[in-house]
Amino acid sequence: MQRETPQLKNIEQVSEGWVNKYVLTYVLPDGTDYQYEAVSRKGLDAYRAELERLGKRSDAAIAAVDAGAEDFGASVLEEAEGVTNLAEKRVADAVSIVPVTRRNELVLIREFRYPLNSWVIGLPAGLVEPGESYADAVDRELREETGYRLRSDIPKPAAIDPLPQSGRSSTGMSDESVLTVFAQVEKDEEQHTERGELIEVFTLHLRDVQRFLKQNQLPLGTRLQLVLEMFARSTDF
Repeated sequence: MQRETPQLKNIEQVSEGWVNKYVLTYVLPDGTDYQYEAVSRKGLDAYRAELERLGKRSDAAIAAVDAGAEDFGASVLEEAEGVTNLAEKRVADAVSIVPVTRRNELVLIREFRYPLNSWVIGLPAGLVEPGESYADAVDRELREETGYRLRSDIPKPAAIDPLPQSGRSSTGMSDESVLTVFAQVEKDEEQHTERGELIEVFTLHLRDVQRFLKQNQLPLGTRLQLVLEMFARSTDF
């Protein structure tokens, strides 16, 4: 199969703020220009560098798959970027945490989300600070948003189980990357939220997940929905 990929021609920043808005101009395979609106937390130079990196990475992986590689292009990326663990390849922008207590309870949040004008049920999550390890980011966000922490009887790195690679929050709108991390947690103290951050914490036993999915009427974060469906289909508890 002959695959032609649109080529990035120009990036124009049209607004600046907590998130920045850009107009991306691509050249389509037929030679015509095509414009697309996108948002990113990154500034112009960092966003351009990220898009160029992703484009090169995508081209290499697609070429390897088309050539019949059985590792889905991993060997090409390993050679290009010098690492074997996809979770360590690039630091994700944020972590999304699946906290589980000793009692097999999920620690979830009910948060008011302004773009929806609604309370939304989701997973604790937050941005990874520069130089911060995933374990430290998870522990910090848990303490801030929920009043829980990583279990103190387990070495911090062993208390988390991150997915092999980060995912993208909204590929039709943003470049944001989020690593989903399963975490063994315990109660710590009161949460420490910021002004405007309205978060209620509750627990849900794994055996009650299926009933919750049938009865809940509030919007769900997509990641949480998938995690809950995974637990609902399991018979291990």
